[in-house]
Amino acid sequence: MVPRKPLIAGNWKMFKTGPEAEATARGLADLVGQNTSVDIMIAPPFTALSQVASALEASPISLGAQNLYWETEGAYTGEISPGMLKAAGCTYAIIGHSERRQYFGESDEGVNRKTKAALQMGLKPVVCIGETESEREADKTFSVLDKQVRLGLEGLPLCAPEDIVVAYEPVWAIGTGKTASKDQAQEAHAFIREQVEKALGTELAAGIRILYGGSVKPDNVSELMAMPDIDGALVGGASLKPEIFAEIINFGA
Repeated sequence: MVPRKPLIAGNWKMFKTGPEAEATARGLADLVGQNTSVDIMIAPPFTALSQVASALEASPISLGAQNLYWETEGAYTGEISPGMLKAAGCTYAIIGHSERRQYFGESDEGVNRKTKAALQMGLKPVVCIGETESEREADKTFSVLDKQVRLGLEGLPLCAPEDIVVAYEPVWAIGTGKTASKDQAQEAHAFIREQVEKALGTELAAGIRILYGGSVKPDNVSELMAMPDIDGALVGGASLKPEIFAEIINFGA
């Protein structure tokens, strides 16, 4: 099997105006240079996509979106279609982030529809899954992950392993400063890969990248990335500062 190339992705959430995002992207591009040892993606707010796309033109950094809607067009006020994101320069789209599930009621079924829509438009979905602190304390981690993988990836069109990404984000570790230990994270990632195999087959499961997200920082990224089933990171707050995010990107240097 060809080794899985790490993906380090930054989710900027609801931060940065267009000019601020453009300046941050240019700063990151300068720091990263032509580093191709890992794949890199940043997902700014929708309003900054075009400006960030321009800033990344000569860079190996890919552009991502933080969400999408599953219809191609129509009377869906406030929504963004996969085609609009593709035209704006996006390669990736984050789907089912825990904040979307928590604050906007997104379901596994909705995640599945969005994932299919992304793939059909040639976008690479980054499908987020993860348990809450109460679910972990109740020993429900694996049942939650099983359900989210099974329903979220059900019936996907044929795709190559590099066309879809899964991101494991324990909700209790997002923006809290808490981080799963490398062994906790590896245990969850190994389990997720087993469930992906059941959903999509052995070949796809072996090649799909599974990212870890949850207070990833320069001082913990190397030990996490050393785990056999952790193939990258989905980084929140630490991706907002180019110098810090570049340190995470260059974890193996």
